[in-house]
Amino acid sequence: MITSSLQTSVAVFALVILHVSTLDTFKAAVYEHAVILPNDTETPVSPDEALFLMNKNIDILEKAIKQAAEQGAQIIVTPEDALYGWKFTRETIFPYLENIPDPQVNWIPCQEPHRFGHTPVQARLSCLAKNNSIYVVANMGDKKPCNSHNTTCPSNGHYQYNTNVVYDAKGKLVARYHKYHLYREIQFDVPEKPELVTFNTTFGKFGIFTCFDILFHDPAVTLVKDSHVDTILFPTAWMNVLPFMTAIEFHSAWAMGMRVNLLAANTHNVSLKMTGSGIYAPHSPKVYHHDMETESGKILFAEVDSHPRNSSTYPPAMNWSAYATSITPFPGPKNSFRGFISRDEFNFTKLSESAGNLTVCQKELCCHLSYRMLAKEGDEVYVLGAFAGLHGRRRREYWQVCTMLKCRSTDVTTCGQPVETALTRFEMFSLSGTFGTEYVFPEVLLTKIKLAPEKFEVLEDGRLVNKNGLSEPVLTVSLFGRWYTKDAHSISGGTSNSATAYLMIPTLLMIITLRDAVMV
Repeated sequence: MITSSLQTSVAVFALVILHVSTLDTFKAAVYEHAVILPNDTETPVSPDEALFLMNKNIDILEKAIKQAAEQGAQIIVTPEDALYGWKFTRETIFPYLENIPDPQVNWIPCQEPHRFGHTPVQARLSCLAKNNSIYVVANMGDKKPCNSHNTTCPSNGHYQYNTNVVYDAKGKLVARYHKYHLYREIQFDVPEKPELVTFNTTFGKFGIFTCFDILFHDPAVTLVKDSHVDTILFPTAWMNVLPFMTAIEFHSAWAMGMRVNLLAANTHNVSLKMTGSGIYAPHSPKVYHHDMETESGKILFAEVDSHPRNSSTYPPAMNWSAYATSITPFPGPKNSFRGFISRDEFNFTKLSESAGNLTVCQKELCCHLSYRMLAKEGDEVYVLGAFAGLHGRRRREYWQVCTMLKCRSTDVTTCGQPVETALTRFEMFSLSGTFGTEYVFPEVLLTKIKLAPEKFEVLEDGRLVNKNGLSEPVLTVSLFGRWYTKDAHSISGGTSNSATAYLMIPTLLMIITLRDAVMV
């Protein structure tokens, strides 16, 4: 009897431990931060002056971290460039950098602040995580000494990296990621190869990358496809560019297309069109923020599935071309024309009636649209567009895009130009395309730059359709495809020569980070 009772108690205890150690959901926080910028980034400052500025920004982040912990969040993501801003030279960024070791060293900076040299920023971030019992994700600069006799070693004897760090709830450094796809970041070096950084928690497996990385296969796609992460942590400094590349629009679409959680924290700067943070689930946005009216930061919270693949709401795998390749193209309209979105030449056809079926093609891509407007506004023009080819000024990233969008005016030459408001509502739309890639990201953007949670879905045959009745007025409905294997060029190795590194960076004209905005 005693033995039986003991066995039962042990079994119950084991079940309790198992339940506590693996959580079905977790509470996530992201913070959109209005960065306090240095007065001058062209002239070097002292390390003390650099630390003073970074501490001013960390003072603000500290309030957000404490608030997140008080609200029961297990993890908080803060933005790229949040500690010091952007647009530095190699020389002027150097005082802001610290030596960030490999997490395998088993280090809690809060307890051993001098173990790896002068690391006050890491110590403070570690203490914020430890003292508030929360995972903290931050972006800062890393410096690594190199042999000056090595031809790849920079003249100052250091490699310099744009770096994400993660501290667990005990303050331990558990992840370090060096950004691979730099964009006009002449102050930083390109790592030798893309880093696949993951870490496990009681609330899922996490991967991490930064800003421009999301447009490329490595590390972004590989983390999801091969490393099987549950959630991506995504510090970013993202400038919104209509019609396809606003932060909330593309980031939510990427989460849906990749069927993974995405915690995106953006910097906030209205003058540079910099806003847009969110917590995105595979089936729909959980919460998002887009604010072009104020200069204030914003914290967001949401309950997220720890293992979304096990959730009843997890979307099925899509065959993006199944429907589009199974039907006969709709009769060709007589009002087709060409137009440009940025530097990309699209084939367009006008939605002349309040309802209809249209097809427009370019190269290997044909886009099909069936639609019905509630009422066609006389002063609003919509078009169906198709683009297949190498994108941007350097023509290096291969895009396939099907889009229905509102033109800026009744003049069709304005189709594809930025527009933020609309009046036309759609009772029904169904958009599909003969995509050659499995990586397609579904976007729906409504008037005044709003998302449409639970108002659309992607069917298994690749059709993007509305649901739950009438939509709010629509700006764009798009299927944005990335055919990575057809890219004309990608980074094949690391370099520490900044000029060379800059020339090697694939350029995406429509994505401009905060650093770029001040250069354009």
